[in-house]
Amino acid sequence: MIFTIYGDYIRHYGNKIWIGSLIRLLKEFGHNEQSVRVAVSRMMKQGWLNSEKKGNKSYYFLTHRGELRIEEAATRIFKLAPHEWDGKWRMLMYTIPEEKRQIRDELRKELLWSGFGSFSNGCWITPNDLAKEVSLLIDKYEIQPYADLFLSEYEGPQANRALVEKSWPLEEIEGKYQEFISTYSNNYIIHQSMMNNGQMTDAECFVERTKLVHEYRKFLFIDPGLPKELLPEIWKGNHAAHLFEQYYKLLAQSASRFFEDVFQEDNDMRRKDKSYDAEVHPLIID
Repeated sequence: MIFTIYGDYIRHYGNKIWIGSLIRLLKEFGHNEQSVRVAVSRMMKQGWLNSEKKGNKSYYFLTHRGELRIEEAATRIFKLAPHEWDGKWRMLMYTIPEEKRQIRDELRKELLWSGFGSFSNGCWITPNDLAKEVSLLIDKYEIQPYADLFLSEYEGPQANRALVEKSWPLEEIEGKYQEFISTYSNNYIIHQSMMNNGQMTDAECFVERTKLVHEYRKFLFIDPGLPKELLPEIWKGNHAAHLFEQYYKLLAQSASRFFEDVFQEDNDMRRKDKSYDAEVHPLIID
């Protein structure tokens, strides 16, 4: 949750926040001061956050590594955007030695996150042009002697969608989208009515918008972002994307107002990004 608050709010306000303000924000989620301090300390040990002192106050900001994690997630958002397919498959094949098993396991995680599907042992495929991403991964793990990337067309005997069925659990992914739709469409209707009647506070909007982003962002890890030609005619991911956009915009102004009310105490509002628009989010794809 702290990463979500940094990514959605704090980084647009100079990437730095007084610990007292962070504690105040997380109090809305039921966290007490001790639990917040423990979480922040853990994130510092993991290299995500750093701190500085001003008088007797401590301020926390994302390290370069922390910023890269947020930016890396943002660059993967393209996966969820509808796009046309060039009809070609990218196939990555590797035979990494057993003594490099840890590298193999880490590479597998990154390939899944990038949108590759496991076609068979040591063979990964994607219809998307991920050559640049693959090149970066090969260099990162220094596996040039063990990996090969091919660009190919599928000649049969089955249809291209058969490759999808073998390589990605689309039914499972659609089930996750349906869970999101069922939960958040109901919440959207309730909160829209409450806001129209002045029955929802800015703090409640802040909590609900943060939860919304936190949950929807999980699809970056499980949805490979297949082109429309390879998806079912009715794809629940499209419905979920529209729901996210509408719900996010409904809560945006009130949520941001609450954040600023808390942030302006002992933080520098002058560092706010002038181009920041509370109703715009990278996960909203036109």
